[in-house]
Amino acid sequence: MRVLVATDLDRTLVYSRSALALTRDVLPPLTCVERRGDERVSFMTAAAARLTAALADRAVLTPVTTRLPDQLSRVRLPGPPSRFAVAANGGVLLVGGSPDRGWQARVAAEVAQSAKLSDIVRYVRQHCSPAWTLQIREAGGLFCYAVLGEAGAPAGFVAEATHWAADHGWTVSAQGRKLYWTPRGLTKTAAVREVANRVDAELVLAAGDSLLDRDLLCYADRGIHPAHGELFTSGWSAPQVERTQAAGVLAGQEIVEWLAARVGEFGRWAVAPDTAIS
Repeated sequence: MRVLVATDLDRTLVYSRSALALTRDVLPPLTCVERRGDERVSFMTAAAARLTAALADRAVLTPVTTRLPDQLSRVRLPGPPSRFAVAANGGVLLVGGSPDRGWQARVAAEVAQSAKLSDIVRYVRQHCSPAWTLQIREAGGLFCYAVLGEAGAPAGFVAEATHWAADHGWTVSAQGRKLYWTPRGLTKTAAVREVANRVDAELVLAAGDSLLDRDLLCYADRGIHPAHGELFTSGWSAPQVERTQAAGVLAGQEIVEWLAARVGEFGRWAVAPDTAIS
């Protein structure tokens, strides 16, 4: 059976230094999976790294992220390079490390049905006060986001922005200190469905932590989300989606173990005893 594993990266599989603080537990040994110059910026537990390498050998492991391709390229997951990767929240499908031009054309047609990015950016610049916003950025001509200060947005702002965006065919999602505005036609799910069709996947497993991952988790045959992030704090659930017991980087380890176990259930391989979470 061909199994497709589609997983979000930040705060799901990999964790920045600030995200490591999501857990109060004593941190186990860590493996660096992303560098910015000489700086080590993202991590997995060493146990999760070993199991990810094994998983990549036995399933179609596909990173799925809001990161742009150049930001994604900094991440080096353990194991063989992924044949497919989804960047820009589904706006870019990477095949062998290169953007699929046909996919980008299809995305452009979908996005054209929502309000223009320039209109959304104008709204964001008008309503995200410099008093609590550090910067506003466009991403690949597809979506935009605001980087917030430590205090975050004022009470009620996200709800108000979400309502306005919905009237214009866009969605709003909060991830850490970032607020994302994405057109409704730009989804991780559509790109993952394309990958599933290309590899004739018989089973799709998914993991993610934010509202941008909700549809992906619902599309998958089975899914999991960590005990932190938008999905957790909102109390969201779905029949085929489980939740970790741990939070932070330990949730990432639990997610990798869960994915490996699900692959094992379908006869592809057995999880080695020394990879289990202690």
